[in-house]
Amino acid sequence: MDENESLTVTLTLDNDEELECAVLTIFVTGGQEYIALLPLDEEGGNDDGQVFLYRFHQTDSDEPTLENIEDDDEYERAADTFDEWLDSQEYEDLDLDEAPDAD
Repeated sequence: MDENESLTVTLTLDNDEELECAVLTIFVTGGQEYIALLPLDEEGGNDDGQVFLYRFHQTDSDEPTLENIEDDDEYERAADTFDEWLDSQEYEDLDLDEAPDAD
């Protein structure tokens, strides 16, 4: 996959509506993998900034599966780790944007 190409998944909601989401990152905390998804509108954008976090499982032989995070403490751990990742991404963008010009 090209670095600039975004990976998307389609979620089927409880009401059978399908929602296209961009994969922001897959991360590990507490020995468990999680995935952060950004819901996309019809134009491929996201105006509200809402992010979905799910437990993530994938083995070599089957499709990836997502599970709802039911436990509040587990969700907090996953959300904190995602926030740290997000902060590091913003910092990296800031470093690139504010790099001094070489003369």
